[in-house]
Amino acid sequence: MNDAIDKGSTNEPDGRQAPAWLARLLDSIDRLGMAGGVLAALALTGLTLLILLEIAFRLASRLNPDLPPGMPNAWEFSSYLMGVAFMGGAALTLRAGAHIRVSVLIANVPAAAQRVLECFACTIGLLMSGFLAWSLVLFTWASYTRGQTSMSSDTPIWIPEAAVTLGAVLLALQMLARLLQALWGLPLELPHLKATGASE
Repeated sequence: MNDAIDKGSTNEPDGRQAPAWLARLLDSIDRLGMAGGVLAALALTGLTLLILLEIAFRLASRLNPDLPPGMPNAWEFSSYLMGVAFMGGAALTLRAGAHIRVSVLIANVPAAAQRVLECFACTIGLLMSGFLAWSLVLFTWASYTRGQTSMSSDTPIWIPEAAVTLGAVLLALQMLARLLQALWGLPLELPHLKATGASE
């Protein structure tokens, strides 16, 4: 996997090498994106287990009315895990090229124009994802300094917020990497990271 990441982030289609500093930077961002993907997978696994436990509790309570009808705060923790799964996997999704994209314009212009359009789109994406990441950092820090907790479970709110914020920061870094790759004419995506189904 690491060899594939290195090749995808350091070589142009014609084999020209990226500068050493850029190769190291892109490789580091790719590794962070992979870590975010692992975090997202763990959150999704936890979410699945939580839902299954909730179902099991409800079925058991019908058989034995003395049992609680469900797990306390299951919906709250489900929302935390869903947020982490969504944002944690965003950077890896971008690197894999699995994001939703309307390519009708870029597919019908010359290669030089495609590069300009990619740079423009990446700049806009970097500004937006950077703003999101910065806003979430401030939001999480405010929750931490105020000691805010959940009303239902008394969970410190900054903990799930920090996980979501981490995903947003990784997305901004991956968008920066994509912009640098577009500027240097490097491959933007690693298609082998994309999940494939029977229809593909």
